[in-house]
Amino acid sequence: MKSAAMSLRVALIDDHQAFRERLRALLEEDRNIEIVVEAGSGDEILEIALTTEIDVACMDISMPGMNGIEATRRLLASKPGVRVIGLSAYADPHYVEAMLDAGAAGYFTKGDVGEALLQAIHTATPERPCFGADISVPVAANAAAATLPDKAPAHADTASLGPKELEVLLLIAKGLAPPQIARTLSMDPTMVDVYRRNIMRKLQLDNDAALAAYARRIGPGPG
Repeated sequence: MKSAAMSLRVALIDDHQAFRERLRALLEEDRNIEIVVEAGSGDEILEIALTTEIDVACMDISMPGMNGIEATRRLLASKPGVRVIGLSAYADPHYVEAMLDAGAAGYFTKGDVGEALLQAIHTATPERPCFGADISVPVAANAAAATLPDKAPAHADTASLGPKELEVLLLIAKGLAPPQIARTLSMDPTMVDVYRRNIMRKLQLDNDAALAAYARRIGPGPG
């Protein structure tokens, strides 16, 4: 991590220009922060990151095209030294878990952008993530713990799954593909992917094939 005497190179990724301007105004109050990139999509930041050095990325989760969760995963795959802070309009625990699972170092709602975010930009790491005040303590603690391999139960089972995750798993057991699951549950396809990744982590499944095999073992859901 950089010393206080060196500016942190920060990227702002959000498809709403008005919010980017608000965030820029806040960050510019800190003389140790230099905003080097503004992008409006996940695809755009991945392209820019190829030629621009970034220390911290403030990443919106819901964007057209590639969402912030997948953009975080891909950004960190190519630039593992970048620290990502997730931003969203919602304190949904599944979004919190998904962002941390992708490698983010923190999560704040857009209504809670302030001094705590500035501090997180300087100090947050995936090992010691920072959260906004409106992310409940149990949600933050559980989400952070869920990303640590040594916290996984020795014999994970479906008791660890939330209601929506269980619904998704049962539909996988019935042989439905992600687009079909999204239609069946009237759910954004992005969230189906979030739930699938959460299920795989909680059940200690390494890949899609293992998930499908597990789902077949528990049998199809009712109906």
